[in-house]
Amino acid sequence: MLKRLTKKPICDTAMALGGFDGAHIGHKNLIRRAKETGRTVGIMTISGGKQGKSLFTDEEKESVFFLSGVDFILSLEFEKIKDLSPEEFIAYLEKECDVKTFVCGKDFRFGKGACGSPETIKNLGKTLFVEEILYDGKDKVGVSLIKNCLQNGEMEKANALLGFEFFLDGVVVKDRGVGSKIGFPTANIYYPENKFPLKQGVYETRVTVDGSEYKGITNYGARPTFNNEDLTTETHLISYTGSLYGEKLRIRFVRRLRDIQKFSSEKELKEQLEKDLKGVQRK
Repeated sequence: MLKRLTKKPICDTAMALGGFDGAHIGHKNLIRRAKETGRTVGIMTISGGKQGKSLFTDEEKESVFFLSGVDFILSLEFEKIKDLSPEEFIAYLEKECDVKTFVCGKDFRFGKGACGSPETIKNLGKTLFVEEILYDGKDKVGVSLIKNCLQNGEMEKANALLGFEFFLDGVVVKDRGVGSKIGFPTANIYYPENKFPLKQGVYETRVTVDGSEYKGITNYGARPTFNNEDLTTETHLISYTGSLYGEKLRIRFVRRLRDIQKFSSEKELKEQLEKDLKGVQRK
């Protein structure tokens, strides 16, 4: 499926090849090189297969790639392309998107059995730019490394690898209003099932609502103090007044503050939240 992000016609294109589960600093390197050709810039994303849950939803990806200068996204389903030979895959891209230039990393593999490589594209006589793979120390910058950071609560490292703060978009839904009773009203939004989960905990966040930004404290996970083991994403916006029900938020995760704890009383919980608040306000 083709998704246009700009009004540029989908012809005479430079196609950046990769999984593009998000837009980390390695992906941005490919997009930058594609833009330098002066052609319409496209990327492909692949759903299904062994990659598991995505860092971002399709809608979130679109917003990131638009800001990166991508003109269109070609979304492919793994099951529909897995049996294509490397030659058939390249021919499909050329026909579908009028590709004139390909850009990829030197470890990019494609086609049935992942037997295609940048060398395959060169041998087909195609114009190809191969970009260097970026490394963080000895580790290759990639989705797997970022997911590992998120699982371990290393939010600041994950953000450095992404080149921006990991975020969640969503619409505020009604909750039980427990936070309001102790002076910490929260905005609850749904964390999509197909989005890669964070390590449960309390996070410092930045929240954008209706064009304005607020500092926030976000609890991602269970609420053991209230005997609720359901995974929730609830955010207290500092200095915000008024109702947020039905509003669309973007929550950017800055750093992980602490583990989720079970408190003996609401008073004890409130005292801890006040400590969290002071720590965030000082930043």
